[in-house]
Amino acid sequence: MATPKFAHVVLQTGQPTEMRDWYCTVLDGHTVYQDQALCFITFDEEHHRIALLTPPMPLERKSPTTAAMHHVAYTFADIDELLDRYVLLRDKGITPAVCIAHGVTTSMYYRDPDGNFVEMQIDNFAEPDDATGYMNGPEYAGDSVGPAFDPERLLAARAAGASVEELTGRAWSIEQNLPAPMGVLLGA
Repeated sequence: MATPKFAHVVLQTGQPTEMRDWYCTVLDGHTVYQDQALCFITFDEEHHRIALLTPPMPLERKSPTTAAMHHVAYTFADIDELLDRYVLLRDKGITPAVCIAHGVTTSMYYRDPDGNFVEMQIDNFAEPDDATGYMNGPEYAGDSVGPAFDPERLLAARAAGASVEELTGRAWSIEQNLPAPMGVLLGA
C-alpha cells in the first residue's frame, strides 16, 4: 500500500500581503508564484508548502471559537536549530505566543496575522516508538499538554552549557512555575 507524503497546506486569507511576508520570514521561505487569488511559498525542495488563497470578498479573522485547523508544525533537527530560529524571529519582532515542554516535543507556538498557530518544535525522542511509549506512559497521562517555558531562559540555559537532555525534560520547565499554557493554545 502506498504511503502519502505531506505536500502543502492552503490558508484562506483576507490579508495576502501580511500573511505572505510573515510566512516567508518565519519559514525563511520565498514566493514562487503570486496573483490576485493565489500565493505559493516554499522553503525546501517542494514547489510550494504554503498556499494562500484570497477570495474576491472580505473575510473575517479567525476567532478562538471557530472550528478550524489549530496549527501546522515544523520540526528542526535539534534544540540549537530551534533556538537559532527563535533568535532570528525574535530579532525581527516575531515572538511565540506560548512555549510548551510537551515531553514528546519541545515546542514554540507562534500566531500568524490571521490568528493561526504555527508550531516550531524539536522531537525529544530519536525513534517514533520511543515517543509513542512516552505518550502511553504515566507522565503524559497526568498532563498531555505539559508545562509552559520561557524561551529566553531556555536560550540562556543552553548558552550556559545545559545539556539537551536537561532542557527537553519537563522538570526544567516545571521549575519555572509559569501559568498553564492551555488557555493560550485555545486562543484565550
